[in-house]
Amino acid sequence: MTPQKLDTSVRAIREWLARSVKSLGNHSDRLNAINVFPVADGDTGSNLYLTARAGHDAVSKLESDDIGGFLEVAARASMESARGNSGTLLAVFLSGLSEPWVGYERLTAPLLALGLERAKVRSWSALSEPVEGTMLSVINAIALAAASTLAHLKIDREGRAALEIVLTQMTEAAKLAVKGTESELPTLVDAGVVDAGAVGMLIIIDELCAAMRASTTDFDAYEKFNGYNVQDPHVHLDQESESGVEVMCTVVLDALGAATLRGQLDAVGDSVIMSPVNQIQEDTYRWRVHVHVPEADGALNLVRKYGAPVNVSVTDLCTHDG
Repeated sequence: MTPQKLDTSVRAIREWLARSVKSLGNHSDRLNAINVFPVADGDTGSNLYLTARAGHDAVSKLESDDIGGFLEVAARASMESARGNSGTLLAVFLSGLSEPWVGYERLTAPLLALGLERAKVRSWSALSEPVEGTMLSVINAIALAAASTLAHLKIDREGRAALEIVLTQMTEAAKLAVKGTESELPTLVDAGVVDAGAVGMLIIIDELCAAMRASTTDFDAYEKFNGYNVQDPHVHLDQESESGVEVMCTVVLDALGAATLRGQLDAVGDSVIMSPVNQIQEDTYRWRVHVHVPEADGALNLVRKYGAPVNVSVTDLCTHDG
């Protein structure tokens, strides 16, 4: 596929979302099987698939020439319907990616690099305790690869040839980052697997490139990742289950309220993720909140001190649905 054949319009973004949903669905069983961090509940694949599907469905009939505006609608829907740690981070990633793209009809290498950098910042800032060896490693790697490649290009950075080069370097960096998760986290080392969320992010990035190139995605290389061969066992079933529940909700907060609530949730639970969904007023946003706590009421009562939680979901962390 020559660089001149790249589709960089909304049509490609629409196709990317559709491909991501299909591939995450096809891979959900293997992603669930190696899901051992942060909780071995065997649902990373399912969570990524359901979150991506919510975003895709929101724009299935949307007509727009604005690549950023189009993706922003999908990201917001994904955020409101995000499932689990992985789904929430995927929604944050999409939201950050869309921000610099708003107002543009075509994706270029500089725009892609800007979007990835923004997505990286948003993803890291959303978590109270970001951890390497996860989806964050892949997000970091592709943002760095895009920026570094762009900085060293000797050709027109706005051209499609430049975008093709950046896409190629970005996907290679993503694969290396996934491979690296095998040795970055003790939990993954002990289980002998790569991080499930990292593989899920690789699927999404590979499908982005495939959508723009109008090509198929080669998933054969994935079987070389530790634990990812279809013959490998469901290692999450051998891990010790975590007690408690996962609580997610949406609440309207100003900056001070959001910072205070995050601190209080950190004190009573873990896996805290907070990310703005959309702006209500100058200093007020709708926030999507995610936390693991012993009991749901403990978290929800804290949220109610600052606002009225809506779109609430409570999931038992001991439930294996992979």
